[in-house]
Amino acid sequence: MTIAMTSGATGVSAPQAVSVHGLTKLWPGAQRPVFDRLDVNCPAGGVTVIVGPSGCGKTTLLRCLCGLETPTSGAILFGERDVTQVDPQRRGVAMVFQNYALYPAKTVFENIAFPLRMAGLGKPEIDGRVRAAAQLARIDTLLERLPAQLSGGQRQRVGIARAIVRGPGVLLMDEPLSNLDTKLRIEMRAELASLQREIGATTVYVTHDQTEALALADHLVVMRDGYIEQQGRPETIFSQPANSFVADFLGSMNLAPVEIENGISKIGDTSIQLPTSAGPSRTFILGFRSEDVRLAPEGEGLRLTALVRRSELMGVERLIHLECGDWRFRARLSEALEPGASVDLFVAAERLHYFDANGHRMENRT
Repeated sequence: MTIAMTSGATGVSAPQAVSVHGLTKLWPGAQRPVFDRLDVNCPAGGVTVIVGPSGCGKTTLLRCLCGLETPTSGAILFGERDVTQVDPQRRGVAMVFQNYALYPAKTVFENIAFPLRMAGLGKPEIDGRVRAAAQLARIDTLLERLPAQLSGGQRQRVGIARAIVRGPGVLLMDEPLSNLDTKLRIEMRAELASLQREIGATTVYVTHDQTEALALADHLVVMRDGYIEQQGRPETIFSQPANSFVADFLGSMNLAPVEIENGISKIGDTSIQLPTSAGPSRTFILGFRSEDVRLAPEGEGLRLTALVRRSELMGVERLIHLECGDWRFRARLSEALEPGASVDLFVAAERLHYFDANGHRMENRT
């Protein structure tokens, strides 16, 4: 028996697109909304990752999708069905929480089986579904253990198995890996991606970890202060950030204010060489990623001289902290550079990003 079958309680198993239109959430007595007039489209059967700093509204949005919170205005659609006012148990969703939320006195089997018993399914179907879910989550040998006898990663797998056991059309995850150590997070991230492909549920995943977001997302939504800064394919957002916030949040782009006067480009009082002139008396924000910095020039691009502050070994490469006048930035290089050394650096023209004084992306500076 598989778990990707129709649930007797919800009648939902096929993945559905999830969309919100003009969604606003305002707490009673609050001066500003948690989020305001959001429009998001999560593709059916894919992974939509909502990423942003703490307090940006991403978890509240997830709780609205689940039905644990009611939006102040706007609509939530699962496929063509408006579920804005539908009770959580009738939405055909499942949610994986950050804190596992397991029953300590119940075995792994009973924890996974709990939603099926609540739905009134028979014992043979419960048994088959639990074992299928446990096998997918790779905990089928742990069914008789109590949560206290499990590691953090195993407990999280139990939470995931309990969420998928009813074959939901929509799976919601609220920072499910944040309590795990770094090595286990990387392993679980890969397994989550594999598991999602196997079950095929439309998944909405909330995290503040930009590496996790880029690794898992089919569709990426970047939030800040209750608004969406950018959404789309992760590759597009990373390579063409809409503004300086997205550029910095996803990949910690080096950003510096540049002023061009009389054809000379400067960061503060330090002159730099840019690939083309932006015209006299013009200011903008220049951006480039640390991994795009080179020691040897390779054609047209940015050239500058900087002072090495310190070098951190990262394995096969080093993270070099540098300063150019009062501006400090980073470079990822294979070369070992001594603190105090003066180095000439280069970034290819196609790797440079330009933003206006308000932080908005400039496609063309001329």
